[in-house]
Amino acid sequence: MAAPPSTASACSGERWPPLESSPDVFNQFMWSLGVPQGEAEVHDVYGLDYDVLAMVPQPVLAVIFCFPDPPEVQDMTCSQETSDDVYFIKQIESLGNACGTIALLHAVGNACSESLLDNSCLDLFFKSTASMDPYERARVFEKDDDIARAHSLAASAGDTELPDDVEEHYICFVALNGTLHELDGMNGGPIKHGSTSPESLLQDAVHIIKDIMHKIPNSMNFNVMVLSRTPK
Repeated sequence: MAAPPSTASACSGERWPPLESSPDVFNQFMWSLGVPQGEAEVHDVYGLDYDVLAMVPQPVLAVIFCFPDPPEVQDMTCSQETSDDVYFIKQIESLGNACGTIALLHAVGNACSESLLDNSCLDLFFKSTASMDPYERARVFEKDDDIARAHSLAASAGDTELPDDVEEHYICFVALNGTLHELDGMNGGPIKHGSTSPESLLQDAVHIIKDIMHKIPNSMNFNVMVLSRTPK
């Protein structure tokens, strides 16, 4: 989601342009940052019915949801929390349209960071920020030129020309310690949505996704992708 208009956000929009919601874009981006190509892959979810979800490659490690900004921001402070078990980055204003990259970092950081190539961009980033709070991580992320360059290349690789003032936003869902967590950098922290498992992560996330879609009835600009482990 784009930050509120200001001089800072104009500059941040140039450094962090919007990403197209495409598995090809996210895969090349993710692999370039240090996720082994044979370890994990992003796939489209073509429908939210049970039969369609059953065709999604398993195991699903994370769910990435792109949707229009709702007309009003709902107060969900009561369900937000800071947890050492959940890797979370706050989307500060200077990060512009970095929500797609933040969603990807939330997915990788919570689901497959142990599989990253040694000394790769993400390996170094996660290790250097492991003990930081969400705002400190955001500041390190903001200044990381390697990730910013990879983000810009990914933004230019899509088939759709996206304006800087996009109205879509990315969030991520992961299963940690038997709990479904919604990770949205615009919030103060992770949001718990009850129990889940690696096997039911996609179906459980879809229940939340459908609720969000129901609250934005006049738009069709939704897209769901999954990060799945590649079969050996």
